[in-house]
Amino acid sequence: MLSTSTAFSSFSVKDIKKARHFYGDKLGLTVTTNSMGILEVETTGNQPIIIYPKPDHQPAVFTVLNFLVDDIEKAVDALIAKGIVFEQYTGDIQTDAKGICRSDQGPQVAWFKDPEGNILSVLEE
Repeated sequence: MLSTSTAFSSFSVKDIKKARHFYGDKLGLTVTTNSMGILEVETTGNQPIIIYPKPDHQPAVFTVLNFLVDDIEKAVDALIAKGIVFEQYTGDIQTDAKGICRSDQGPQVAWFKDPEGNILSVLEE
């Protein structure tokens, strides 16, 4: 039943205007506001990602959205140029000075947060 359903992701933010600016202007994604005041973020080949306002929003402690990129170095450099700050991890997950995890056990990945503390990533397979 669900295997043939169309699926999409959603997550919350406190400030929908901040989110619209971040996802549209900072990340360069196409963002529209639907009739209910909910953001719909377009990415190629996917259903829109839904971002909805929630006054008591608490960010998740895990990655809520991943972006596959062809070249993680270029993607990280471009996002840094737009003011994005990448997370630095020194525990079980180690990142370099740019914030890129270069583990032999998975893809190269770099994590960053939106203005509401939601964790996002860019990763190169």
